[in-house]
Amino acid sequence: MSASIDTWGGARIAPGRRKRLRLELGKTFSGANLSLPLMVWRGPEPGPVVGITAAVHGDEINGTGSIRRLIQEQRADLERGALILVPVINTMGFERHSRYMPDRRDLNRCFPGNIQGSLSSRLARLVFDEVVARCDFLIDLHTAAVRRTNFPNVRADCADEGCARLARAFGCEVIVDGAGPEGSLRREACAAGCPTIVLEAGEVWKVEPSVQDLTLRGITNVLADLGMVAGEPEPPPHQIVVRETRWIRAEQGGFLQFHVAPGDVVSTGQAIATNTSLLGSEQETIRSPLQGIVMGMTTMPAVGQGDPVAHIGAPKSDRLHLRLEKSVDGLESESLETQLREHLATNIVVTELED
Repeated sequence: MSASIDTWGGARIAPGRRKRLRLELGKTFSGANLSLPLMVWRGPEPGPVVGITAAVHGDEINGTGSIRRLIQEQRADLERGALILVPVINTMGFERHSRYMPDRRDLNRCFPGNIQGSLSSRLARLVFDEVVARCDFLIDLHTAAVRRTNFPNVRADCADEGCARLARAFGCEVIVDGAGPEGSLRREACAAGCPTIVLEAGEVWKVEPSVQDLTLRGITNVLADLGMVAGEPEPPPHQIVVRETRWIRAEQGGFLQFHVAPGDVVSTGQAIATNTSLLGSEQETIRSPLQGIVMGMTTMPAVGQGDPVAHIGAPKSDRLHLRLEKSVDGLESESLETQLREHLATNIVVTELED
């Protein structure tokens, strides 16, 4: 951590206190002030500084709801260190219910930014200098893109010891190992010495209860693992590391009947969906080319040629796939993992494939 947590914009934040702040971003076209709201929450004792950010894409607000709930409920007493909570980074996209910035850029390809660059680059630089530079660790909260849903998974560069530790502690069933795209917040923060993970979970424009519950459990797990709150992390019923993922696409335009849901375990050749005409004539059966877990799906059954249908994550070995299959089949009905599967599937009509 290169920047102090004691003072921020002239305001002193004493140990054991919480303070709401706004970082000035500039002005709108009409001259109104733009600012980035955040909260700094310090424990009474020194310790790590953890940043929790959301809505780098302005329409991905599951994380925004989770951070707000964390602030309101104070789920655990912060004993050491500090939290920097940023519910919305892309405030301009958020105001327009849009993924993108007003200059049509994807903010999550603009880090670490340039204070003399484009609007997106300037915002990225401000976040990097004022938030990332003060953090020892960072958790960045995302959802799937529009008309898709993501089964919760953590994305981390497991070659980085700090990232691997955060990913394991967070407690998702699936960890996707990779450095992330150039210009993304997590990749550039890691390069700057701040281990960072991303949570991908749920849909845009929604705050989903089970996704919120998992997010808050994961944050609490990380804080417990870092010794910032009392207690032990709550482990998931199973956890796999995925190094290969693949989008399965429609070969023809049509209307889909789904045969799997988010979080399902699939085998090679298993039917993912049947593509039919609007009058019900079968055009193709879309099958998985690999065995793994359904990490993401379209929620739009009307597809064109080449449109993505399902995102499959493959464990490293057949043995791990078998273990995953048995673990998922053995989930308790009241577990959060089971609730997530049920809730995420409510937007998808799943039917069995007729022989």
